[in-house]
Amino acid sequence: MIINLTINGDTRNYHGDPRSSLLEVLRKHFHLTGAKAVCNEGFCGACTVHVNGSPIMSCLQPIGVLDGADVTTIEGIASMDELNIVQQAFEDFDVVQCGMCFPGMVMSLSAFLKKNPNPSRDEIKFAMTGNICRCTGYERIIDALMSLQSLEQTPSQKNVEVAP
Repeated sequence: MIINLTINGDTRNYHGDPRSSLLEVLRKHFHLTGAKAVCNEGFCGACTVHVNGSPIMSCLQPIGVLDGADVTTIEGIASMDELNIVQQAFEDFDVVQCGMCFPGMVMSLSAFLKKNPNPSRDEIKFAMTGNICRCTGYERIIDALMSLQSLEQTPSQKNVEVAP
């Protein structure tokens, strides 16, 4: 079966088993390894990507239902020259530890901030549900996102939309 996708703005075709997970296809066929294969059960959130603008756990999504979909991975959310606002906040607050949860956290929280650009601490905590970090407490993550509200942001810094 041939599945046509737009991945990080590029048209791609997958020829293979439609039951394969999006995560498997991204990692093994398209060599996009940013989405992490940690639990493969939809529990940890490390494999979160955006499909048609919404965050999903790619380990649970069969590729066969995604024909024509627009997929954005952590590799496509920003450029090497300019980080996405969540990535920059995480770097500023030294959030990253082992890096396994980082891509999924960035993808989930970027989608969240697009819908709620001025969240409360409790809203951020709720938004992180489904993303597990085993290395740190979550306080630095929450502090990083809360800091975004106290900055006077330029229009480009406010952009948490995924790159085309």
